[in-house]
Amino acid sequence: MTTIIESKGMTISYELHRERKKLIALTDINLKVEKGEFVVLVGPSGCGKTSFINAVSGLIKPMSGTVEVRGKPVTGPGPDRAMVFQDYALLPWRTVESNVRMPFEFQNLGLSEEEKNKRVNDCLHLVDLTGFEKSFPYELSGGMKQRVGIARALITHPDILLADEPFAAIDAMTREAMQAEMERIVMETGQTCVFITHSIDEAILLGDRVIVISYRPGKIKEIVNVNFKRPRMSNSEVKTSKEYAEIRDHIWNLVKDEASQTNRGE
Repeated sequence: MTTIIESKGMTISYELHRERKKLIALTDINLKVEKGEFVVLVGPSGCGKTSFINAVSGLIKPMSGTVEVRGKPVTGPGPDRAMVFQDYALLPWRTVESNVRMPFEFQNLGLSEEEKNKRVNDCLHLVDLTGFEKSFPYELSGGMKQRVGIARALITHPDILLADEPFAAIDAMTREAMQAEMERIVMETGQTCVFITHSIDEAILLGDRVIVISYRPGKIKEIVNVNFKRPRMSNSEVKTSKEYAEIRDHIWNLVKDEASQTNRGE
């Protein structure tokens, strides 16, 4: 196995100017993510999950410790990492095709127009949006908008896909369909994925490992391995198995303990 992401003693803090103090979001995070692995982060709101992927993406820098991609310290964003957001982040005046092409405007990948067009067509085909190239965001459903966001993230052929609760804003039926799409896409591309969710079922169905983060300051409370064969979303036996129930109950108890601390303000 090849380690593609590694955090070493990483601590992330934020300045609270009104209170004139620092908020420690994450502390002493030591984690390795292997090439092609699907890692899911779960934990209560405010535990530092988004801070972790923001550090991997290069949007923020740790206060101490390091985060590395392929053995090199992360110093800023790069085309080898891409982010999928919860709120779609599409420009409403741009068509689907134009939104997907947007990363080419900020990153010089040395591609010809023909190569760029091929990538756009390939990514739209991968997320099942062929035929919607000229549509605008207001003409799309929530699930379709999120597919545009995924296609845009894939356009640079990133090694790492970072997803911050990408399905939280869509309805339950569409969410289940998007989970299957995400699993299929990652299986086809072989990408490494770090995924944030508050849904334990989603974490188990998508993740190879589930990282449970404790409440502030965020620490790795436990790493839970999920060994079901893929594809999982199309296999009805997975969710009805004894092993699934045991993993779900275990993660639920871990998260519940952290949530109770949040409610007490600890």
